[in-house]
Amino acid sequence: MKPDFTRWLPAIAKNRNTALSIAGVAALGGLAFGPAAVAAPVTSGPHAGAVAAIDLATGKSRQAVTVESGLTTGSATGTATGKVPAGKPDKDQLMPHGVEGAQSRIPLDDTQLANAKAIVETAKKTGVGSRGAVIGVATSLQESKLYNLGHLGAYNDHDSQGLFQQRPSSGWGTPGQITDPDYASRAFFEALKNVHGWQDLPLTTAAQTVQFSAFPWAYAQWEEQAADVVQQLW
Repeated sequence: MKPDFTRWLPAIAKNRNTALSIAGVAALGGLAFGPAAVAAPVTSGPHAGAVAAIDLATGKSRQAVTVESGLTTGSATGTATGKVPAGKPDKDQLMPHGVEGAQSRIPLDDTQLANAKAIVETAKKTGVGSRGAVIGVATSLQESKLYNLGHLGAYNDHDSQGLFQQRPSSGWGTPGQITDPDYASRAFFEALKNVHGWQDLPLTTAAQTVQFSAFPWAYAQWEEQAADVVQQLW
């Protein structure tokens, strides 16, 4: 039985790419900091304190945006008519192994979608394609709920930061680098490309081989939403 975590992170911090240490960007117990992931799906939106923190950090009005616009609710890919939009990857490309276990889903705001877009664009540049993009987005959903988190002080797992909760002490880069969405995404995908046969691995296995999580099955719960995100943003 998975607990319902409702504790929220207490501070705001920014760098040039708006790395956030936010009161409420995601439930503390549901975040995976660096190699120690915690599997706890978050199915409700942030509380009022989180909304205010995000507004202050981004300078934007926070509006919940669902990535299923034009898609069948609860479906990983495809339009209401079952047709994949021109130029978009299809279900077989995005989820060649289907999904493993129960799926989690959270509403995404403009900041989260912008970070997802950075991951998708870097997936294209590094040559990992739409499947790699799904792995990247799902990993970030688990690790940071697609928020570019700065240092969280006492709430940090060691020195984990950024979209993928990478650790400078583990060689991922400087704090400034790993809180740059483009750099962090490239570092993740270059590591993924070094995983032999990653294209043929289930998502959670591929992600875990890069992240070394204490909860390796945590990534699997985000595959369906990640596929929705990638299909819309591709």
